[in-house]
Amino acid sequence: MIRKIDTNWKICDAFIWRGEYLHPIREFNAFNMEDLIGIDEQKEILLKNTESFINNKGGLNALLYGPRGCGKSTLVRAVFTHFLSHNLKIIQIATEDISIIPIFVDAMRIQPHKFIIFLDDLSFEGGDTSYKSLKVVLDGSIEKIPNNVLLYATSNRKHVMAEYESDNLGAKTINKELHFQDAVEERISLSDRFTLSIPFYKTNVDEYLQIVKMYFQQDLSEELKTKALSYATQKGQRSGRVALDFFRSMRIGLIK
Repeated sequence: MIRKIDTNWKICDAFIWRGEYLHPIREFNAFNMEDLIGIDEQKEILLKNTESFINNKGGLNALLYGPRGCGKSTLVRAVFTHFLSHNLKIIQIATEDISIIPIFVDAMRIQPHKFIIFLDDLSFEGGDTSYKSLKVVLDGSIEKIPNNVLLYATSNRKHVMAEYESDNLGAKTINKELHFQDAVEERISLSDRFTLSIPFYKTNVDEYLQIVKMYFQQDLSEELKTKALSYATQKGQRSGRVALDFFRSMRIGLIK
């Protein structure tokens, strides 16, 4: 059982927790802010929040939620890239390892750096109670979260936890007010701990083709547009991730 995080934070700016040790990332998967298309409002919100955090004016723990492949994780990477020279560190922790977060917070509290704890693709299934350790961190419990630590999470689910039809069967109306059963209240209470919630939406056709154009760095012919849209149809969605996959497939000759 790990009781203390002891690392040299100066050796790197980005880290990932591997379950038993902290791995320094030597080749960070950076992304330029100007290359993010169709999410201007989301960019502005997260940039302002992070800038306030960097400038010691306080920042809000943020949950970025929406369909897969719509740019949530890429935006976090782009924001970190944007503020890379501002004594900022980022540590990615998987959902199954969130119980380690309080120990990380203890280690970060006494450091001169700013830290973003990045929880990518955060989600919990029914019966999973590990989220409770995250609630404690977000609430602060009897010890407040240090001013140099911020949590950014992405999820395909608005409330992070799995939603079941049976959850609403116990809802009751009391004095004309709707009261949900405990399972629903518990689910909502977790997402509410993230003071800042940023929704993402499906990419439309024009935005998708703009992203494809950005990767190819040239105007798209009608033939290339048709191929790009056909590829998106095969994948079942239009998104930045699908646009990148299409570009890579074309580049290595998998699509003729």
